[in-house]
Amino acid sequence: MSGKKILIVGPAWVGDMVMAQSLFKAIMQQNTLSLIDVLAPPWTKPLLERMPEVRNAHVMPIGHGSIQLKKRYEIAQQLKSHHYDQAIVLPNSWKSALIPWFAHIPIRTGFCGEFRFGLLNDIRLLDKKRLPQMVQRFVALAYPALSKKEKIKEPILLPKLEIKEAALGGTKQKFSISLNPSVPILALCPGAEFGPSKQWPSDYFATVALAKIKSGFSVWLFGSKNDVEISNDIQAKTNHQCVNFTGKTSLEEAIDLLSLTTLVLTNDSGLMHIAAALGKPIVALYGSTDPSFTPPLTENVRIERLSLPCSPCFKRVCPLEHHRCMRDLSPDRIIKEIDNQCVF
Repeated sequence: MSGKKILIVGPAWVGDMVMAQSLFKAIMQQNTLSLIDVLAPPWTKPLLERMPEVRNAHVMPIGHGSIQLKKRYEIAQQLKSHHYDQAIVLPNSWKSALIPWFAHIPIRTGFCGEFRFGLLNDIRLLDKKRLPQMVQRFVALAYPALSKKEKIKEPILLPKLEIKEAALGGTKQKFSISLNPSVPILALCPGAEFGPSKQWPSDYFATVALAKIKSGFSVWLFGSKNDVEISNDIQAKTNHQCVNFTGKTSLEEAIDLLSLTTLVLTNDSGLMHIAAALGKPIVALYGSTDPSFTPPLTENVRIERLSLPCSPCFKRVCPLEHHRCMRDLSPDRIIKEIDNQCVF
């Protein structure tokens, strides 16, 4: 028995790509000879390289929101030589289904999305009540369309990123990391690419950092270049007692460094999903978004939220201008949850 050659048109967000690994696992569970390639933005490639289910990562050079029909056609012609049996399109946009159609991949699977009839020929109608979580929607596409009486295949296999020892060694050497086994490491991920509504206040992070440093922890700050300001603010409020990696690492290096930590305190962000896929204990802070839709895919997590009447609003900035969903989530409460998560 041979396996199908499948092209996955992957999502653009880091967290979504981590969750997509559950789809890859579901495909391989059905047939271990399947060959999975992923077409995705370049910033997600470090994730795909740490997923053993993925054979090749094809870089998608077209930015979010750009159509560029000619460029999409050219990419499709390059992909034709791979002779894929099926394409699975994870984004719901019309343009994301163009390349598999241009490439004449015989089976093109995905949810209806932006009226993609014709572009997709194995089209699914999304029942949000039956598939309330994003990961369930991804995994459902690994199987034939469900009838109204059928349930999604359970259990869903959780993402698990591989750590490559050679790369980890290089990262430790680059950042002069010398670990003391008796000193636990708390990772703080204070940023969120979607917008400030998802961010817990910097002074709250600083309060937690100071409390844990006092109790014997080392505290490491993580984030992209967009998170430098909030991390620097935390550093200033902790008298520069944290180790600040924000904006200084590649995604590959951030993955390696997170793998060394003891516990992760994080907003709803891509780094949260990476930490989950690394098997780290997590305290996850939710306000404007919904943990029932995109939870960290791990059993070792405590989700902290207030469930105010105005949340989740899914807005980039608090529309009521009070940001109570995060501001009323006290540092003392979070410190207790961190202590509950720490098992040595």
